[in-house]
Amino acid sequence: MGKVETENKLLVKEYYETVVNTGDITHISKFISGDYSEIFQNEKYQLGIEGAIKHIIGVRETYPDLKLMIDFQIAEEDFVASSYTMTGTHLGKWMGIKPTGKKINVTGVNVDKIKNGKIVEHGGAANLFNALLDIGAIRISEE
Repeated sequence: MGKVETENKLLVKEYYETVVNTGDITHISKFISGDYSEIFQNEKYQLGIEGAIKHIIGVRETYPDLKLMIDFQIAEEDFVASSYTMTGTHLGKWMGIKPTGKKINVTGVNVDKIKNGKIVEHGGAANLFNALLDIGAIRISEE
């Protein structure tokens, strides 16, 4: 792995630790590009820094004690894939579900694209099934 890939992994890790895990958006522009976009269900959404801020605030309102821990990362050229485990307490409305006060534990993979030392694109997949089970939004039938 080259120097750029190592630097990109560190950038993503530092972003998760200092912004996502704390909700401190004061230095978000250190990590996020002005032309930042997110990929959701194969659609690209141009959010910019303001959209990234709104996303962080929304997630932190739902899960104020959210912690995202990187299990491992793989970097290739401009891309960093991060396998993670996320925990938090459901204290805000999420997907139309009222707060339950229950703990969640989610695993997933994020893919971030880095250009000129900043994150320009973010996407990923999370195991939301377990989170929905954790908060009691769905139950497994015992029939």
